[in-house]
Amino acid sequence: SGSGPFPGIIDLYGTGGGLPEYRACLLANHGFAVLALAFYNYEDLPKGMKEIHLEYFEEAVNYMLQHTQVKGPGIGLLGHSKGGDLCISMASFLKGITATALINGSVANVGGVLHYKDITIPSLGINPKRTKVSKSGIADISDVLNNPLEGPDQQSFIPLEKAECCFLFIVGQDDHNWKSEFFAVEGSKRLQAHGKEKPEIICYRGAGHYIEPPFFPMCAASMHLLFGKPVMWGGEPKAHCEAQIDAWQQIQTFFRKHLTGKPTETPSKL
Repeated sequence: SGSGPFPGIIDLYGTGGGLPEYRACLLANHGFAVLALAFYNYEDLPKGMKEIHLEYFEEAVNYMLQHTQVKGPGIGLLGHSKGGDLCISMASFLKGITATALINGSVANVGGVLHYKDITIPSLGINPKRTKVSKSGIADISDVLNNPLEGPDQQSFIPLEKAECCFLFIVGQDDHNWKSEFFAVEGSKRLQAHGKEKPEIICYRGAGHYIEPPFFPMCAASMHLLFGKPVMWGGEPKAHCEAQIDAWQQIQTFFRKHLTGKPTETPSKL
């Protein structure tokens, strides 16, 4: 309630495309001004992700920074899956980012070539032959991506050491989409190697890829638009549910600390 200004957050989802708004709506109930940002397969936006231009996201950041209901001097970024690596790219190249929270995100650029001015970051390579298929016919793609620390794929590693913000990595240790914990650890190593602050990494044993707000049903498997087939996302129902409850509080605590300087009013109970 009220006219603000409120701490601002840009909220990004992954390869599902379109414009999911429910997480942004729920965060708004907790005192944040949130922009749910579509980046493909929505209205006049591109139908695919082969080419992604960071200038589009820069426009969104500037919109938030100039908005009368958004409290400056910086804003936060919240991204899940592909939205996570987009948030890292935004934090690495754009001004005005104070805090970036990733939910099972990647520190390498995945899914399409990223462009910003004269900079190009290629997509991390994949090998579909590493796909495993369960008896039910659901694909496990957790080993499909190449290692961003090896060979030409090193060029896909996003230079997050350029970022001037704090990072929070939320990790489901049963993520079957990709190796989220590996990405978080390697991101932390790179930041510290460049003299940057060690990011906060919160790992949840038994949690899968789709760590949603509390009490959303666990999504164990669904169609993956990039692979064109059903894939498993991982997660053990009870552990995943508990992770969603705790992660939701951790995310709010993180943004309140870095965007307002105030601690959360609701402590974690896990």
